[in-house]
Amino acid sequence: MFVACSRARRRDNAIEIVVLQMAAHAGELSANVDRLAELVRKHADGAELVVAPELVTSGYDLDVLARRGRELAEPLDGPTAARVSELATETGATLVFGMLERDGEALYDTAVVAAPDGHLVPYRKSHLYPTESELFAAGTELVVAPTPAGRLGMMICFEHAFPDVATALALRGAQILVIPSAVPFGYEHLLTLRTRARAQDNQVFAVGCNLAGNGFCGRSLVADPRGEVLAEAGTEETVVRATLDLAAIEREREREPALRLRQPDLYRHGRL
Repeated sequence: MFVACSRARRRDNAIEIVVLQMAAHAGELSANVDRLAELVRKHADGAELVVAPELVTSGYDLDVLARRGRELAEPLDGPTAARVSELATETGATLVFGMLERDGEALYDTAVVAAPDGHLVPYRKSHLYPTESELFAAGTELVVAPTPAGRLGMMICFEHAFPDVATALALRGAQILVIPSAVPFGYEHLLTLRTRARAQDNQVFAVGCNLAGNGFCGRSLVADPRGEVLAEAGTEETVVRATLDLAAIEREREREPALRLRQPDLYRHGRL
């Protein structure tokens, strides 16, 4: 298994992250969760943050989820979230993973932040791709999760297409945009371009963690506040490690204070 390493040097305020670019087989909930647990235990040592892809527990296949979604979905207090929470406590790392959530009659494409103290913070995908809108309900709020690994601004896959989402998260204090994804082949350029752009737009770190195999393109990457790539993957299953110097955020914002010089009234009321 190839491991891509960051060019950054570890500093006192550094965050070591692990990106699990893994395959998830549609409908194989138990096997996918077992594989996630195996990889977390194998690679979390020394890391503050471990990220897994979108819908990694159920697999991302809308046809399968349309037929079996209610069977595969779980509430946030269900066994999968509990197991990942235990993994976070066991490893001492903050874990982010994608799951199919059930709340009443609604299904959500959800990313869950599991902190080592057992606290869970869910984010429900709010900007759904058109083919997803008949299956999933849309989330109604953005989430910045304070964790021992920094303040995580949550986005899911297609949401990297919306600069406003990333900027709203940055303005709320996000230091790392965490983007579990299921990007297929043919769209890998958007994954790379938008992850880097959202990092540079807002002078934060951005982590795009994508599925591999079964038609998904991999190409997970970590971008710094300048939009430069610290670490990246190919198309196969792999693990990417990177060290994030969170102090780089303020250094870059001092160099170019773009967020501070925004004029939101102008954007709302400008003449067409």
